[in-house]
Amino acid sequence: MGEIARSNRCSTRRAWRTKAAVGLCAACALATLQSAAAQQRFKAGVDLVQFAVVLTDKQGTPITGLKPEDFEIVEEGKPQTITYFTQGDPEDGDNLGEVSPLHLGLTLDTSGSMERDIQDVRTAVIKFLNANNTAMDFTLVDFDTEIRVARYGADEMERLIERIRRRKPDGWTALFDAVGVYLNGIGPLDGQKIMLLYTDGGDTRSELTFSDLLDLLKSSDVTLYAIGYLENQGSSRMQSQNQLQRMAAITGGQAFFPSSVKELDKLYDKIQREIAARYSLGYVSSDSRKDGAWRKVEIKLKRPDLKGAKLRTRTGYFAPYQPGSHH
Repeated sequence: MGEIARSNRCSTRRAWRTKAAVGLCAACALATLQSAAAQQRFKAGVDLVQFAVVLTDKQGTPITGLKPEDFEIVEEGKPQTITYFTQGDPEDGDNLGEVSPLHLGLTLDTSGSMERDIQDVRTAVIKFLNANNTAMDFTLVDFDTEIRVARYGADEMERLIERIRRRKPDGWTALFDAVGVYLNGIGPLDGQKIMLLYTDGGDTRSELTFSDLLDLLKSSDVTLYAIGYLENQGSSRMQSQNQLQRMAAITGGQAFFPSSVKELDKLYDKIQREIAARYSLGYVSSDSRKDGAWRKVEIKLKRPDLKGAKLRTRTGYFAPYQPGSHH
C-alpha cells in the first residue's frame, strides 16, 4: 500500500494555515467522519450501530466469557435489542481478526524533544507491532512540525518497521493535526479501528484546535490509546495529561503516563491484551429517523457479581442523515 500522503492536512500541504481554513477543514473532516460512521454496514441491507466494549476488573485485567444477555444497551433512554455480538480472547489474538477486520493505527511523535528517547520508543513500538497478528493493515502517522502518513498491509511489516527506524527526531509537535489527519483517513473504512498515540509533550504547532479535535474524536468510531511520556515537561505537564486523558476517554480508550520509557513494553503488552479481549456489540436502532443528530448511548452490565467491573466504550453516535427524512 505504501505512502498515502506527506503532511496531508486536508488535501493540501498547508491547508490549515489560517483560522478560516482551520474551521473549514475541521468541518469537512467532521462531516466526512460523521457520514462514514453513520453509513457503516455490517450485514447486507441492515445498518448496525456498533460499539467496541472493554470490560476490566479492579486490577485492570480484561474480563472475558460474557454473553449478550449480560449487557444492556440504552439509546436516548430507550432499551435496544442486541443483534450482533462478538468477543475476543486475550489468550488467542487470532479470534479478533476472524470476527471483523482490525485496522491498527500508530501515531508517533518524532519532534526534536524525542531525540534522547527515540531508540527505546522505536524498540517498544516494533515489539508491539510484531506481537500483533490480527490487524489487516497498519497506518503510521509520524509527526513533528509536519505530518507524514502511510498505510501498510499485514504482509508489509518489514517496510513499516524500516519506516519507523528511519525517521529522525526534529521540529515542533503538531499533535492535534496528526490525530485529525489519521481520523479523516481512516473514517471510511469498515471494521474495528484502534489508534495508538505516543507523544512526549503537548501540542506546539497544530492549527486544528483541541476543541475541534474532540469533535472529530466524538464523531469517529476509533478507539484511542494514548501514551504520554511527560516527565520532561514543565508547567504545561498537567494540561497535556488532561488533554490526552480526554482524547482517550471520549473514544472508550485509555491514557497512560509512564515515569520512564523503559515501562513502554509493559504498557504495550497491556494494550495488546485489552485489544484482544474486546467485546463488540451491535444493534439496529429503534429510532429510524435519519436526522444526523447525536444520540447518547449507555451500555451497562446486568451481572450483579461484576459490580466492581469497569466498562469503557463510546458515549454515543451520530445518526445517519438524509435530507427531508427527519420530518
